[in-house]
Amino acid sequence: MTHPCYCIALRKVSRRLTAVYDEAFAPLGITVSQFSQLRNIKRKQPVSLTELGEILELDRSTVGRNTKVLQRMGLVAMAASPEDQRETVLTLTDEAQALLKRAMPIWNDVQARIEAKLEAAEFDRLIGALGDL
Repeated sequence: MTHPCYCIALRKVSRRLTAVYDEAFAPLGITVSQFSQLRNIKRKQPVSLTELGEILELDRSTVGRNTKVLQRMGLVAMAASPEDQRETVLTLTDEAQALLKRAMPIWNDVQARIEAKLEAAEFDRLIGALGDL
């Protein structure tokens, strides 16, 4: 075998990229994972924990734990679904809406820095290849 383990190599790159985004978001008090979850809630709100888990490709219990942190931060409101009282739905608070407005330029800057290191065609090929997995 001439290549390193693909899984380990991708995990290392993923951790490095996560650290870049997390460092950029640190002044706002959130991580890139929290930013992603907030953006997805914003797009679909009100959104159930089950649907959000499907969107994020995370199990419902993980989404629930992560959401409780965001709720304690005052960023997410949780309520029973009007259609099914057993299901919890999420919406963003006004504080979260304001936070996302401050976070978007930071995210755009990190995106631009990463894209500057990769040629567009190379990046598209990489994302396509990873999608094929």
